[in-house]
Amino acid sequence: MRTSQFFISTLKEAPADAEIVSHQLMLRAGLVKRLAGGIYTWMPVGLRVLRKVENIVRQEMDRAGAIELSMPAVQPAELWQESGRWEKYGPELLRFKDRHQRDFVIGPTHEEVITDVVRKEIKSYRQLPLHFYQVQMKFRDEIRPRFGVMRGREFLMKDGYSFHTSFEDLQREYRHMFETYTRIFTRLGLKFRAVAADTGSIGGTGSHEFHVLADSGEDALAYCPDSDYAANVELAEAMAPGTPRGAASHVMQQIATPGKIKCEDVANFLGVPVTKMVKAIAIMRNPLPGSDTVQFALILLRGDHDLNEVKTQKIVGEFRFARDEEIVAALGCKPGYIGPVGVENIPVFADRSVAVMSNFVCGANHAGFHITGVNFLRDLPEPALVADLRNVVAGDPSPDGKGTLELCRGIEVGHIFQLRTKYAEALKCSFLDENGQSRIMEMGCYGIGVSRIVGAAIEQNHDERGIVFPPAIAAFEVCIVPMGYSKSEAVKATADALYAELMASGVDVLLDDRNERPGVMFAEMELIGIPHRIVVGERGLAAGQLEYKGRSDAEAQLLPIADIPAFMKAKLCSE
Repeated sequence: MRTSQFFISTLKEAPADAEIVSHQLMLRAGLVKRLAGGIYTWMPVGLRVLRKVENIVRQEMDRAGAIELSMPAVQPAELWQESGRWEKYGPELLRFKDRHQRDFVIGPTHEEVITDVVRKEIKSYRQLPLHFYQVQMKFRDEIRPRFGVMRGREFLMKDGYSFHTSFEDLQREYRHMFETYTRIFTRLGLKFRAVAADTGSIGGTGSHEFHVLADSGEDALAYCPDSDYAANVELAEAMAPGTPRGAASHVMQQIATPGKIKCEDVANFLGVPVTKMVKAIAIMRNPLPGSDTVQFALILLRGDHDLNEVKTQKIVGEFRFARDEEIVAALGCKPGYIGPVGVENIPVFADRSVAVMSNFVCGANHAGFHITGVNFLRDLPEPALVADLRNVVAGDPSPDGKGTLELCRGIEVGHIFQLRTKYAEALKCSFLDENGQSRIMEMGCYGIGVSRIVGAAIEQNHDERGIVFPPAIAAFEVCIVPMGYSKSEAVKATADALYAELMASGVDVLLDDRNERPGVMFAEMELIGIPHRIVVGERGLAAGQLEYKGRSDAEAQLLPIADIPAFMKAKLCSE
């Protein structure tokens, strides 16, 4: 490709509303242009990157035996009503009516559609297993789209769905997809980690997320450096303390703590470690079976720990945090000073770490006061329930017993699920087994955020000059930058000959044949992240040499002209 036949549109400065590096650089490098909140036009440079990601994904899915199809983006509401997700999915599901006032949605995912296809086409166990996939634009009406393509409303996704006669066969395909995804992200040149994850709104019994490791990642990941254990913090288990509860050796006292609300401030004021503090979190549980009344409850955490809402929802049921007026009505005290001592007819749920504490400090349910020397059994009843309710922290024991946990940040770019029979049962997707009996199919679901990968790759690979794309997904592998292309016949002839030779050997090369200053051309090639640069200049030609510089190299090197094609091929083959 020649720049004179291509389109490159770069910016010197990123728009002020571009918050993270990938968003800033994608706009500056002209990969995307904003059309509306969370909706972008993929410009020629960006589209080349996107297509390279997509091609690697497609190659590995085909290699894995999955079959590509294409499903409609517009889906009838009846399917979502049949699955039960019409009410449950929430406002991210973009709903609309056609001219006949029939309800439709713009698909954020395609479990319902593919299940409808399979239930109509597949009748016998002899036709299973099957794995279909597509690469398609999706739409989710994010309440606050941000971070460019990282959390946009419209995005390109690879979604795959497998159907099986047994759970054992689903597990086989799940392992197969785990290996396939590992190959995909390895080929993309990304540093990544697969972690056990919560199934979320998709449902099912097991899932793994694939995260590109980056400090800007929205997800916190827990892993053990001494083993293979890794999990999203939402799922990572905080093990029960190995030490028993100590004896009640302090007298319980109410002490004035005026203006001290945060655990750290109270601990400093009282001269105790924050690990001796117990904080109470007030919640409103959804109505229990047989009731239509929400229930006020308290959750107890150690002062230095944070509530894990995902784990807690699974244990205590659906809940929301109590409002200030609800807390005052239940405890007679404003937030900041609430605690479990003296409360009646209010369920109290404690994290495992709290259950072994003794002589601890908590709120007094009296504004401006806390209580010290508190002990279970002596001063308050044992909690109604003790469970793992907190986020793990660095240094916690690994759940596999092989070391301690460390934390890092990640950007989720892939997710695989064992859906089991959730959708097949709801949509009556069945088959006849070898005995002629009707059985519900087992399902798996496998997604990759193709457009999100582009942003994640930039978050992981950039410097002060711009993007440093992994070679496999760069818009071009090599750029040729001639000095004075329109002024020197020798420079023009050498650049054209090298361009033709590299093109003929299958190298994805860009020849910058613009009449621009060298500094402009160098800056733009670095900004858009081309991995290899060859400079053709009269001074070098006089010595029979060209200048080569890798995108991350500190210094350029001079090479004989005749050696350049073989040198570049060797470089590209080694990547």
